[in-house]
Amino acid sequence: MKINKTYKSLLDKSINSMLSAIEIYNKPDFKYREETFSILSINAWELLFKARLLKVGNYKMNSIYQMEPKKLKNGEKSKRLQPKLNRAKNPMTISLADSILRLKGKGEQVSLNLVKSLFALIELRDNAIHFHNSSDISKEIQELGFACIKNYMELIKKWEPKTNLSQYNFYLMPLAYVDSTIESKAILTDEVTNYLNFLKKKVSETDNEDLNFSVAIGIDISFKKNATLDGIGMRYDADGIPVNLSEEDITKKFPLTYNKLTSTARNRYLDFKLNSNFHDIMRGIKKNKKLAYNRSLDPKNAKSQVKSFFNSNIWQELDKKYKKK
Repeated sequence: MKINKTYKSLLDKSINSMLSAIEIYNKPDFKYREETFSILSINAWELLFKARLLKVGNYKMNSIYQMEPKKLKNGEKSKRLQPKLNRAKNPMTISLADSILRLKGKGEQVSLNLVKSLFALIELRDNAIHFHNSSDISKEIQELGFACIKNYMELIKKWEPKTNLSQYNFYLMPLAYVDSTIESKAILTDEVTNYLNFLKKKVSETDNEDLNFSVAIGIDISFKKNATLDGIGMRYDADGIPVNLSEEDITKKFPLTYNKLTSTARNRYLDFKLNSNFHDIMRGIKKNKKLAYNRSLDPKNAKSQVKSFFNSNIWQELDKKYKKK
C-alpha cells in the first residue's frame, strides 16, 4: 500500500524531534536542558497530531491548514474558505491546540491527562526565559518529561502500531547522573513559583481512571543502609542488582487491590466478566513477580491466607485478553 509522502514526512519529523529532545536532555553538561526539551517535544507532538489529522482527513491538506473566508473583488467575504497565508505567501498550519480540537471533531479520543501534561509543557516553553540556567525545578520538569515520553510512545503504538520504536532509546537519564550537583533547596523566583503552582494544579487534576496516559510521573529514589531483614529482596534479572523494598515501597509498586482491579476492569473492557476464565488469567498473573505481590497475613503460618496486590502494568496483560471500550 502506497504511503502518503506528506504524512510519512510529518510522522518521521515528529519522531526525530522527540529523539532530539531526549538526546539534548541527556547530555552531561547542557545549560538549557529543560527549556530545549520542552520546545522540541512540543514540536514532536504537534507534528504527530497533524500527521494523524492528515490521515483521518483522507490526506487533504486543508485538514491541517488555517482556513479563512475568501475575499471577493468587491471587498466582501465569501462563504468559501481558503488557506490563510503567512508573510512568505505559504499556507499556515494550525496550532497544537487546534489540532487536538479538530481530532476530537473527527471522533478521535485524546486523553484528558495527555492534554493537561502537554499544556504544562507548553507553559514551560512559553515562559522559558524565566527558567534559563535554573536547576531548582529540574525534578518537577523531569517528572513531566517522563510522562511526555510515555504518552508519546503510547499514542504512536495506538495510532501507528506498525511503527517500530524499539530501535530508539526513548528514555530520560535520571537526574542523579545528569547533574550530581543539584541542590535540595533553592531560592525560587516569583515566575518559577507561579509555574510550579500551575504544574501542581495540573497534576492534582489527573484522571486516575485513565491509566494509559499520565500528566506527570513521580521520581522518588532513595538508598538506605539496613542491617535488618525487613526489606524484601527482588531480582528480575539473573545478572541484575538486588533491590530491597520496604512495606511502604511495596504498596507504591503494587497499588491495586483485587477489588480495585475488578471494578476498574468493568469500566475498562466491553467483554469483562468475573468468571472462571478471569480467575485462570489471574492465577498466571499472580505467579509473575513483576505484576503481583502476594502477602501472607501470617508469615509464620504456611497455611495462612494470602492477599494479593497488583502493579499497574497488569493492564498491559489484561488488554491482550479483553476488548477495551
